[in-house]
Amino acid sequence: MKSLLTIALSAFALLAPIHASAAEDAALKAAIAASHRTPSFVARDAARHPYETLSFFGIKPTMTVVELNPGGGWYTEILAPYLRDKGQLILAAGDPESGDPGDQRAAARLNQKLATVPMVFDKVRVGAFKVPSKLDYAPRASVDMVLTFRNVHNWAEMGDDALLAVFKSAYDALKSGGTFGVVDHRLPEKRVQDGKASTGYVHTSYVVRMAEKAGFKLAGSSEVNANAKDDADHEGGVWALPPTFTNKDKDRERYAAIGESDRMTLRFVKP
Repeated sequence: MKSLLTIALSAFALLAPIHASAAEDAALKAAIAASHRTPSFVARDAARHPYETLSFFGIKPTMTVVELNPGGGWYTEILAPYLRDKGQLILAAGDPESGDPGDQRAAARLNQKLATVPMVFDKVRVGAFKVPSKLDYAPRASVDMVLTFRNVHNWAEMGDDALLAVFKSAYDALKSGGTFGVVDHRLPEKRVQDGKASTGYVHTSYVVRMAEKAGFKLAGSSEVNANAKDDADHEGGVWALPPTFTNKDKDRERYAAIGESDRMTLRFVKP
């Protein structure tokens, strides 16, 4: 028997997508096809579906968009040129003033990346982001969209309070009617999610519950990043799969054949 969550998500998945104009659509495709993108990032497009994912979230080039914890900048390389002329990209990234050497190195790497192609990244703003103590990356009710890609499991590892603090910061930063887009590794509901999400996979129901606790309403779900080959049961967790291959040569061909993880893609709105 299907759970109420499964039924609800199935209904949401049938909702009509948010349509872009021809010009907006062309601009997004151009950003994805741009020559400045890192070749190894481009190679992941077939697994990460940037066009379909961002279209599902309803992104527009006039928006102010926050990307939480951009990491190596996979999506940043697409978002920055797309938003450069008419919108604004804000990266909620490592705090350079933190006493943590890891935070300082992450901030330095990001600044170095942004300096490499000024004609793409020159208008990107960076706001300090350290969970759960420093989440003031954007003024209250000032942004149209907050996005996070494959980060929820990291915050879940820090505990529910830390994850809720991140979600509340997104809620506070968004204007009324704004969108919170989430992509993360999906754990089958029948499997147990431990308190630290140690496998890197999380339940969709958990993400929905925490987002709703922060004040959001679920507005849609897409299967664009689904992967039926991934059963979320691997030695070393999700990192056994590409592109990490944490087990190195052990079962590498099998993991390569599975591909990147099965992922939820959820769109929430701030009422």
